[in-house]
Amino acid sequence: MKTTRLPSLFVSHGSPMMALEDSPTAHFLDQLGASLPRPRAVVMASAHFMASAPTVTATSSPRTIHDFGGFPKPLYEIQYPAHGAPALAGEVVRHLTAAGFEPVLDDHTGIDHGTWVPLRRMYPQADIPVVALSVNPAQTAAWHYQLGRALAPLRDEGVLVIGSGGYSHNLRELDWQHANSQMYPWVKAFTDALSAKLLSGDVQGALDWQSLPEARRNHPTTEHLYPLYVALGAGGAGAQATRLHHAVQMGGMALDAFAFDQAA
Repeated sequence: MKTTRLPSLFVSHGSPMMALEDSPTAHFLDQLGASLPRPRAVVMASAHFMASAPTVTATSSPRTIHDFGGFPKPLYEIQYPAHGAPALAGEVVRHLTAAGFEPVLDDHTGIDHGTWVPLRRMYPQADIPVVALSVNPAQTAAWHYQLGRALAPLRDEGVLVIGSGGYSHNLRELDWQHANSQMYPWVKAFTDALSAKLLSGDVQGALDWQSLPEARRNHPTTEHLYPLYVALGAGGAGAQATRLHHAVQMGGMALDAFAFDQAA
């Protein structure tokens, strides 16, 4: 039976409170899973899973990691009991090895909030197996793009490849007292410029993100940006970007989401 090719996705997971809150982005994620063909598994590159070598989880029953502090007790009580997919993890490793990477299989790490928060809203039944893939902030956007390119064939096999991060991520400059503050001009300058590159198919321009306005102010560290490039690469050569969602919280946390796929 022919499998429908899935797009790759980039989602902004926001605060861990996205798991509980009522917001436009939470509502978007609530409908996102149902809007796609049902995947056989998810490969998730999360901003909160970092390693020097590309690391792929082969845990059969990954635990739910509450990798944050200072939030309400109900958040720490959430479990996302999705199964892992060790066989798929092996496939991921083979694709990455063939592309010249030196990946590592990890049979003990669970799933961090960058993975389970969006998946809990997309697939609340936790009935789709999950494999996590690390990012490396010491590497480049181009390195993560090639990481994603190696995974593009999985989309023809019913695997949903997702990068989970933040379209902008400067926690020090957020308006923590006002969730609905208007977008700061310096956030708009960067995100508008990056969106223009993505939507026009200018991959090289998107990869050269540091040349965009206010780039380092939006991403003083890179771990929340690089999952975008995994998703972009997984869209395949000549992938077309579609913006699925646009929102901002606390003035400076852009929460855009994109799908990437080759033109039919």
